[in-house]
Amino acid sequence: MTVTTITENVAKSARHTSFYLEAGPEGGPLVIFVHGWPELSLSWRHQLPVLAGLGFHAVAPDMRGYGGSSLYKRHSDYAQREVVADMIELLDHLGHEKAVWVGHDWGSPTVWNIASHHPERCHAVANLCIPYHTLERGLDYCLQYIDRDLYPEEEFPAGQWEYVRFYEENFDKACSVFDANPYNSVKALFRKGKPGYTDRPALTAYMRQTNGWYGGADEAPDIPRDGDVITEEDLRVYAAALTRNGFFGPDSYYMNNPANADYAKEAVNGGYIDLPTLFLLAEYDYTAECLRSPLAEPMKEYCRNLTIRNIKCGHWMAQEKPREVNAALIHWLATSVPEVWPG
Repeated sequence: MTVTTITENVAKSARHTSFYLEAGPEGGPLVIFVHGWPELSLSWRHQLPVLAGLGFHAVAPDMRGYGGSSLYKRHSDYAQREVVADMIELLDHLGHEKAVWVGHDWGSPTVWNIASHHPERCHAVANLCIPYHTLERGLDYCLQYIDRDLYPEEEFPAGQWEYVRFYEENFDKACSVFDANPYNSVKALFRKGKPGYTDRPALTAYMRQTNGWYGGADEAPDIPRDGDVITEEDLRVYAAALTRNGFFGPDSYYMNNPANADYAKEAVNGGYIDLPTLFLLAEYDYTAECLRSPLAEPMKEYCRNLTIRNIKCGHWMAQEKPREVNAALIHWLATSVPEVWPG
């Protein structure tokens, strides 16, 4: 059996440095995986070797503020305009005109923005958990899609997104809780989803009421690791990177809602995406809940070549259900984007 080698590399420009993992033939069709909060290129460890084994050139960068990529000191440095520019620079560095882009969590708004602002740099786009025409347009835009039966406005003005408001109002407090113990923070966050929990308010909805994460505690609790999502070895890699860099960068992604909304208005084609598009919907994602709420409805209008596949999992989809994610992604590439299938 051939073992696929994953290598570490760096792309440097005058404005930014991106550390990235890559696997597969350099001449193969390019697939770039874009992670979210508070993750790393490592989050795509189950996807890179599989795509590479099929002949794709699979790449996953650490996003700005994470891992081996550049760190910045201002919240505005983590606005989507800057993050998208990083990815276009990476694409240029790799010597490709286009890529298939795959995103998750905060990586999803970035991939949606690449598709809507730079369609000429895309073969196709796929996203996990976060639908189009939502977070990339800023928090205020998302409020209209809250399930008000589950989140009465008088109790939860921002619904499941109350935690984003907490970042805006108490950034230092939110950041300090994670920085106090990154190992326990990641261990507590990376957990599989369970059916039935989307019928009750998400824990993120109580953030302002409890004055922070983990019920307002000063640091994350020490609870058992969920082995269905993360190994001890991988947990230590995440924790080491977040200990070294801190949470300021990762948390700053939540601090640019007005600027991100302005950037979204610059989308070409009226914001419509005509590219082949795949959305993998996490049925047990408590915050980005897309089954009982209308959160995914605008995507169905604005993505004109859309495939939706449901995965019975929680938010950390690529790590919790890698086989299902890989199967859905490969099937979509083979059937909806056959021109990029390795020759």
